[in-house]
Amino acid sequence: MPSMRTRFGLSAAFAMLLSQAAMAADLDNSYVQAPYGQPATYDWTGAYVGGHAGVASSHLNPFSDGRGLAAGAQAGYNLQFNSAVLGAEVEGAYSGGADQNVHGGKLEEQWRLAAKAKVGVGLDKTLLYGTAGYAMTKFDNGNNIRRGPGWEGGYLVGGGVEQAFGNGLSAKVEYNYIVTPDVKTTTDAGTTRADINSHVIKAGINLRF
Repeated sequence: MPSMRTRFGLSAAFAMLLSQAAMAADLDNSYVQAPYGQPATYDWTGAYVGGHAGVASSHLNPFSDGRGLAAGAQAGYNLQFNSAVLGAEVEGAYSGGADQNVHGGKLEEQWRLAAKAKVGVGLDKTLLYGTAGYAMTKFDNGNNIRRGPGWEGGYLVGGGVEQAFGNGLSAKVEYNYIVTPDVKTTTDAGTTRADINSHVIKAGINLRF
């Protein structure tokens, strides 16, 4: 039968083993704990509708003479892949009668319809993007125009930045450059054809759903 000293030694050793096992378990638990979650980035995927307003002009300078106050609405859809964002958008806008000088005459831009593709990069709640597409512009006759073109098709390129807020709202600033090629007009000086260049700077709001 073990002596008292032997039993005391075995008890002390057993207690030490239990203590070491408990410490090891604590260490193991500390390693299996999930790390702190990283904040989720904003997802630009989805449909949206919105409105915009700005300045349309035949010059890049938005304060030049002959500018028009533009306003309209847009609708579109975005898809996000990692940080890349692809999208499509249609818009209709009133161009405010922005003047276009054509060989001694003047045309006025009244309406514009556009279908655009978008390619951008999402930096969390900030979207930087470029856009390109096809635009139809309605011209009215101004000074010295005997016969104008009416609706004419052209090409649109541009870019912008959009900032997302809560509740599906976002705000954007965008620039568009529109080229309407080979526009035929009849003035007092005769019939001519010319490319018409337009610049639009606008700010808008979108609602995502």
